[in-house]
Amino acid sequence: MRLPGLSGRPRGIYRFVYGWEPVTEALSLKGGSPDRFLLEPVTGAAVVFDEGWVLFDTGFNPETIRDPERRVAHYANVDPYYCYLGCIPRGDPLLRQVEAAGLEWSNLALGVISHLHCDHSGGLRLFVDGPPVALQSREHEFATDGAGLEHAFFRTDYELPGLSWWLLDGEAELAPGLRSVPTFGHTPGHMSLAVELPSRTVVLAGDAADLRENIEASIPCGSTTNPELEPDAALAIELLHDLDATPGTEVWPSHDPGFWGDGQGPPRWDQ
Repeated sequence: MRLPGLSGRPRGIYRFVYGWEPVTEALSLKGGSPDRFLLEPVTGAAVVFDEGWVLFDTGFNPETIRDPERRVAHYANVDPYYCYLGCIPRGDPLLRQVEAAGLEWSNLALGVISHLHCDHSGGLRLFVDGPPVALQSREHEFATDGAGLEHAFFRTDYELPGLSWWLLDGEAELAPGLRSVPTFGHTPGHMSLAVELPSRTVVLAGDAADLRENIEASIPCGSTTNPELEPDAALAIELLHDLDATPGTEVWPSHDPGFWGDGQGPPRWDQ
């Protein structure tokens, strides 16, 4: 697929922090404590090309969090998401990050969604009648068939008329220097994103690796959509561990507080 408004190669990445979520260590780290809570950042990234840019993951839907009835209806508060609730700043966190980075929404050429959990897909409403959204086909199939609130899939975030899906089957080149990396396991069609920058390759892990500890110690996250996906999750973290050990390549976890910081100040620029 040729993407209108996107040309050249990736020049750099803005790190976006959309909000925070309290989760147990056991949810992010297999074998972790179910009683220790971590306040984890909810993140995404803007990959800036010579012309145009690509958004990886979109954070929460603020309309769901701020409306009392929708919040109660969607945040099921069931294991393994005990005491789970998104925490977001004022306004629209996604649009605030885009503005703080000095980017124009009108120059956005593509959205890439690692998976359709509610803390990654809540900004899809902004893609209605807009640029295409890349997603693994098996993720889309599960999300529109068997997924429910018990899986942290909010259909109100992604079953929207006017979304233009670009469904992928495994690894694919999305644009020069931009490649999908299948990391199935956390969800049926989870994927990561490899970005070839001028100085190095960055792999945005998504929730195949919440924390740096997942990557460094080859420990999967603590939850999968169903137990049958655990072998896939183990293979995915081994792949990310090996990529991170490759000279010139680094893997970024999606929810590590030490890696992403507290979200204060403008989005960080990496190149």
